[in-house]
Amino acid sequence: MATPHSDRGDPPLLHIEGVTVRFGGIVALDGVSFDVRRGQICALIGPNGAGKSTLFNCLSRLYACNSGHIAFDGHPLSTLPRHRMAEIGIGRTFQNLALFRSMSVRENILVGCHSKHHAGFLRNAFRLPGVARIEADAQVRAQSLIDFLGLTAEAERVVADLPFGTQKRVELGRALAAQPQLLLLDEPACGLNHEELHSLGSLIRDIRDRLGVTVLLVEHHMALVMGISDHVVALNFGKKIAEGTPAEVRRHPEVIRAYLGTTEEETA
Repeated sequence: MATPHSDRGDPPLLHIEGVTVRFGGIVALDGVSFDVRRGQICALIGPNGAGKSTLFNCLSRLYACNSGHIAFDGHPLSTLPRHRMAEIGIGRTFQNLALFRSMSVRENILVGCHSKHHAGFLRNAFRLPGVARIEADAQVRAQSLIDFLGLTAEAERVVADLPFGTQKRVELGRALAAQPQLLLLDEPACGLNHEELHSLGSLIRDIRDRLGVTVLLVEHHMALVMGISDHVVALNFGKKIAEGTPAEVRRHPEVIRAYLGTTEEETA
């Protein structure tokens, strides 16, 4: 699937160049480079231990690169503190849910609005002019996402009481509430049943097409990856071994070897 921006010469939204990360004597990422263009759904694939989560943690500023360069919308990430990631336009979900379990669906999503819809401590404390408008804007934003994600019936329910698949949509809503330009999805299909998987693919496309959000996902579910992605990057042992369209990456000998331990030619 080609996107309106994927084949143009516009600067990439995310530029990753020569990123290397070491933990002691272990090289988790070894000179990884690729771009994510505006309007793309880009998938990052590879066997366990390939370096996918390490790269996501670099993009979130949880890890620092030993060498290399990451730029978002033309600005280097290395100069920004971690707490500004949501503010500059990077949203993220996690493989292990990180919700406020005693709060409602609506309250969790409202937390995500904070980076764009907040008045500051003093203005809130003294109810200075503008606070009510900012709070009203956040409520409108939260309700819009509740409707978009099909969470209307569960909006006032405590998150801990909801099924796992529904909780994952709540976490997605919280990430989208910050109005990101780039959404990082860390194994969004993990733990979902067949029906939820089908809905997830459609939802990720809607996030790109209807909300205009560029998506980078780490995922092991290959049917999902190949069905929705515009661009795929494959890692193995910390190195990039292939990138291109889903069809190109699927038949790449190094990708086949990484997943199956052999190539198509060797099995013929």
